[in-house]
Amino acid sequence: MGAKTALLAFADGDLRPLLRAAGASDPAEAEAAVRQALPGYDLTPADDSTLDVTWPPEDVTHVAALPGATVLCDRRLVLDRPSELPEHLLRLGTGRRIVMHGMHSGVDGLCFAVWEDGKLVRSLSLSPDGGIAENIGEPYDFERPYWDGQHPAKPVPYPLPFHPLELGEDALRALFGFTIEGRRRPDDVDADAVPVHVFRVADPTGREQAARAAAYAQAMRAMGPPRRFRLGPDGTLEEVTP
Repeated sequence: MGAKTALLAFADGDLRPLLRAAGASDPAEAEAAVRQALPGYDLTPADDSTLDVTWPPEDVTHVAALPGATVLCDRRLVLDRPSELPEHLLRLGTGRRIVMHGMHSGVDGLCFAVWEDGKLVRSLSLSPDGGIAENIGEPYDFERPYWDGQHPAKPVPYPLPFHPLELGEDALRALFGFTIEGRRRPDDVDADAVPVHVFRVADPTGREQAARAAAYAQAMRAMGPPRRFRLGPDGTLEEVTP
């Protein structure tokens, strides 16, 4: 699976019909939403895109400002523990429904959460390496078949009773109305028809970029030197020593 999402939405109720009816996005409202979500950052308008791009590059934010809904797509706005959503983002959602969805095929990680008028009503975050990091509130109906063992993860053994990305696709459809992988349904939102504005949004102090570079360097050191293999005469892989 190649599914990756980083979505945070503020909506006047159910987000799905609002996205189905989406027309043009308001550029001024879109820019204001980014400035409120990421205060103090340098912001530069870039090209427009559509909602089917759910994993923008680093330091890039996609936003759709639509009647009744604002959808932001940015890796910085999706948390491993959604219950720790910053207070300024909760204030942005006052009187509205806040919906978060994040998944990453590289680590089989998933998180999603819903707030109703500032109150967290459901949050789930899990991955095979970290286990269940957060499980708050009653599961939604679309989750129950997974918890009931109807979608066992393959291959076996797997650290979790189901594959996070499989549940992630169902969560994305239930909360946002569309999926990334799999067959589309007739009533799915056409994410490619939902316009978004693109902004380059960077920390002017450079601290965020430096921390990211340091984390990347540490990860590369932990991986050790690259290993090379070749196919042996008997068909098995043999490591090539320098």
